[in-house]
Amino acid sequence: MSELDWFKSSYSGSEGDDCVEIAHASGGVRVRDSKEADGPSFAVTSAAWGDFIGFVGD
Repeated sequence: MSELDWFKSSYSGSEGDDCVEIAHASGGVRVRDSKEADGPSFAVTSAAWGDFIGFVGD
């Protein structure tokens, strides 16, 4: 998964703790813990990610 362009939210702090990173991938979005770049990640569909972002934005 190193070929993905991972990024974290601009709202994340600079200390590097408690952050998630996302990467847009074919068919959806990948999510991982920023402290574990080589650790596990999971995938969600673009529609599910949009629903999630809409929910947390409210």
